[in-house]
Amino acid sequence: MTEEICPWALRSELELEYHDKAWGFPLHDDAMLFEMLVLETMQAGLSWTTILKKREGMKQAFDQFNPTIIQSYQADKIAELLQDESIIRNKLKVNATISNAAAFLAVQKQHGSFDSFIWSYVDNQPIQNKFKAIEEVPAHTPLAEKISKDLKKLGFKFIGPTTVYAFMQSIGMVNDHLITCPIHQKAATHV
Repeated sequence: MTEEICPWALRSELELEYHDKAWGFPLHDDAMLFEMLVLETMQAGLSWTTILKKREGMKQAFDQFNPTIIQSYQADKIAELLQDESIIRNKLKVNATISNAAAFLAVQKQHGSFDSFIWSYVDNQPIQNKFKAIEEVPAHTPLAEKISKDLKKLGFKFIGPTTVYAFMQSIGMVNDHLITCPIHQKAATHV
């Protein structure tokens, strides 16, 4: 079988680096899980390259993605964010980030960590898909639909099944690197 990298990773240098070093690798650090949750909700309707270009700006603007600080943002901070060109200036997404910070902290309190909560959906083992072509990779799955519904019940916003599935891919709950991709096996053994 000829090695062929996932085609989406070839759109930009930023995406290639993200693909090779992060996407699909199991992630268990709560701070990074929240960051990825914010980035995936911000990505809805936009390219991943746009998000990666704005990632550092968003990290600065959103207090290093600290949910404890973010949950207490008030109208003045929201107004400031909506003027900040280094972030995705969408009022609904900014407000969702604030409510998601509070929901994230509530899940941590109830389950000990967000990691233990989210990874319980896959019994703490990444789903190892074996797709041969990018067209086979789904936009969402029944599991992503279930997680989306559960998260919404817990107060999360802007978290539909497609966003949830993208989040699952980004944190390695599912390994959707194509089986022709040299990173597929690397991600699979990085458990």
